[in-house]
Amino acid sequence: MTRPLYLAAAAALLFALITTSANAFLWFGSGATATPTQTPTPSLSPTPSATPTPTRTATRTPSPKATPAPLARQVVGGEFDFIAGDHTSFSKLGSRFGIGPKLLARENGKQMTDKVNEGDTIHIDNRHVVPLELPTGIIVNLPQRMVFHFEDGRITGAFPAAIGRPEKKWQTLTGAFKVIQLREDPTWRVPASIQDEMEAEGKDVVDEVEPGPDNPLGKFWIGLSLPVLGIHGTNRPLSIYSYRTHGCIRLHPDDIEALYEAVDYNESGEIVYLPLMLARLDDGQIFLESQRDIYRRGTGGIDALRSLAQANHIDSLIDWAKAESVVNDMDGIARDITIAPMNAAANATGAAK
Repeated sequence: MTRPLYLAAAAALLFALITTSANAFLWFGSGATATPTQTPTPSLSPTPSATPTPTRTATRTPSPKATPAPLARQVVGGEFDFIAGDHTSFSKLGSRFGIGPKLLARENGKQMTDKVNEGDTIHIDNRHVVPLELPTGIIVNLPQRMVFHFEDGRITGAFPAAIGRPEKKWQTLTGAFKVIQLREDPTWRVPASIQDEMEAEGKDVVDEVEPGPDNPLGKFWIGLSLPVLGIHGTNRPLSIYSYRTHGCIRLHPDDIEALYEAVDYNESGEIVYLPLMLARLDDGQIFLESQRDIYRRGTGGIDALRSLAQANHIDSLIDWAKAESVVNDMDGIARDITIAPMNAAANATGAAK
């Protein structure tokens, strides 16, 4: 796979990559090659005979263990100032940049409902841990509401997403998959379960939506081998970075186009459920990201985090008061929990004794 992943100008600001050597660059940059840490073995389901639609027919298995992800090596995103244009809001910025709008407003000394005026400077921190890596393929981490794409051992895209609602019926499936469909201008064949919901809500019931501005699948559909599941665009960009879908994975129109152009048929991937992620970069910085356990499958908490740090011999390098605060806050941003140099030296002396 050699096609470059070109993002729109606005999306170019989204995710500056902090590589394992701590060199930052935009997605247009070349980047360092990363050695994969985990490659899932796909478990394929039968290919659907018709265009998949987001209905839930498969039996879900619970997460096998409530532990953090394996120690990661990369953080995407960054801290930067954004000059607001006309009709900007914290909700719009949050959905586009992958940060909760309430948190974004609070970190700028505002309330989420406060007006953002044209010309206002908004400070944005949208750093996220890359939980797993692949040689080539797609990783979706549900609690993060993030989709990551890899080519030739390096990360080439990171996109905020909307995932399935918390109700059991609509939760997004987890597991390894293959890309089995790539469709432009898809027709949405509305599942009976969603038609029932339309009727219950007093809406006009439809069984099919043709391509166009009213199609909730947007312009591009990437069908996966997991039962009736896909990654697609949307006609409601403000819904991105939320838990609002009927099970499918929804991307911003610019981002689904970029991913659609980058993936191939039969490309591998995995959907995972990892609310708690720890990363150590090559420069020694340690980041922790804690997301809400939206599907109530457990996180492992501070004890599992300590065990992971001890197993990787980095527990003495972590400010554990900061770490506990990050775990409890669950604000969804990768936070630097590296212990101050003076404290680290004191810890090392104590350990030597």
